[in-house]
Amino acid sequence: MAKAFASQGDLGEKEISFTEVGDGLWAFTAEGDPNSGVIIGDDSVMIVEAQATPRLAQKVIEKVREVTDKPITHVTLTHYHAVRVLGASAFGASQVIMGEKARAMVAERGQEDWDSEFQRFPRLFEGHESIPGLTWPTTTFNDRMTVYLGNRRVDLMHLGRAHTAGDIVVYVPDANTMFTGDIVEYHSACYCGDGHFHDWPGTLGRIRNFNLDAIAPGRGEALVGADMVNAALDLTEDFVRSTYRPAARVALKGGSLKDAWDAVRAECDPKFADYAIYEHCLPFNVARAYDEALDIDTPRIWTAERDLKMWEALQG
Repeated sequence: MAKAFASQGDLGEKEISFTEVGDGLWAFTAEGDPNSGVIIGDDSVMIVEAQATPRLAQKVIEKVREVTDKPITHVTLTHYHAVRVLGASAFGASQVIMGEKARAMVAERGQEDWDSEFQRFPRLFEGHESIPGLTWPTTTFNDRMTVYLGNRRVDLMHLGRAHTAGDIVVYVPDANTMFTGDIVEYHSACYCGDGHFHDWPGTLGRIRNFNLDAIAPGRGEALVGADMVNAALDLTEDFVRSTYRPAARVALKGGSLKDAWDAVRAECDPKFADYAIYEHCLPFNVARAYDEALDIDTPRIWTAERDLKMWEALQG
């Protein structure tokens, strides 16, 4: 019998941090669990990333209420993954915003992703019975839109494919700060199961060109100051390249998925084995890198059944 996914045994509670990354900008982080962001405007608040369930979203709301009593009017979701979006109903926002491509991915594969992620990582779905259903945006856009929270301007942009095909970033110009979703991680593994390895470094480069003062990443601690920002961009790019290269070499020579798994472990374990959710992400990352090397441009949909078949092949 194949051993369980690493994340199925990850049951320990994580310590929450709430860090100010700019004037009125906060990062809700939890030791490698999914982060959320908070943007406080003149008269209202935008949340970036909704957590996986309404119960978990309440933990974000509690932190918000420690720093402001302004109403939460906007929830912006950087991509479609269940652990980012299914808690959105808790905020009671009048606008839920996604990129148009992310909305299409909810329609195409949202239920399958929910079922798959729930099986893989049950701890992240605390209070799953409170989820009312798939999260659908009230507002979408293609390349760019701007939201004004009073006088505070918030730019939402699609800078390129990376963690998914529909990633967006949230940029606050007056603080030169960006909420990147899972395009950028810090001492946490990138989940690449729906990723685009060839495009990801270029998207990171476009983020780097902003010369940001701070980033609230998708996972890992808040990044304040140019040194931490650039370190996170460097580490994320190294992780993506180090995962893809060995898997691609094996795939292009006709090797098996298990061969690719061994090759990626040989390159990545010495550098990243202590990163949060590394073991959880690794099988999905190898499978996607193997596919992309064979010119499968659109990531195949992960289902609970496909997860198990892939994992059995890697344990063989």
